[in-house]
Amino acid sequence: MSIELQQIGVVRSAFVEKFGIPRQPSLAPAARGQILLSPPYDSAEAVAGLELVSHVWLLFVFHQASSGPQHTRVRPPRLGGNQRIGVFASRATHRPNPLGQSVVRLEQVGPGCLTVSGIDLLDGTPILDIKPYVPYADAIADASNQLAPSPPALLMVTWHNEALANAHQATLRLGEPVVELIEQCLAQDPKP
Repeated sequence: MSIELQQIGVVRSAFVEKFGIPRQPSLAPAARGQILLSPPYDSAEAVAGLELVSHVWLLFVFHQASSGPQHTRVRPPRLGGNQRIGVFASRATHRPNPLGQSVVRLEQVGPGCLTVSGIDLLDGTPILDIKPYVPYADAIADASNQLAPSPPALLMVTWHNEALANAHQATLRLGEPVVELIEQCLAQDPKP
């Protein structure tokens, strides 16, 4: 069976390469981006009512995942990159179908453009669908995951004075929380 999916938009984010992207959504709340919607979904009609929700699910394509041979086992960074587990027990980008999903905070809704935060997506990521997060159905109180039972330990980020001054200047120039974004991403230990 063959299934054809239509791209409904694209992500614009500060992450222009895979290195340094938060490994999960919401780990870096300062990571902001925009979802630019494609016609006919770039109308006020398509996003009507979305202003009533705080978070949305983004369904997307891992467009820069290599298309090499398919593997049934992967080495997730969370396990140190040395231990292999089944592909379906991980959120690895190398999957049978390069599909991903992220829950992000919806900051602003406009025709043709959604501003979101807490993103973990590469600039240019194709968006396949957007769905409202429904707390009573999506939050599972007794859920567990023994592979990732708790958040990863955070690293302490220390700034050189000149680097911090430059980051503050970038914050003022861009109107984005650059200092917080850098600290949140580096604290996650982004090395491959």
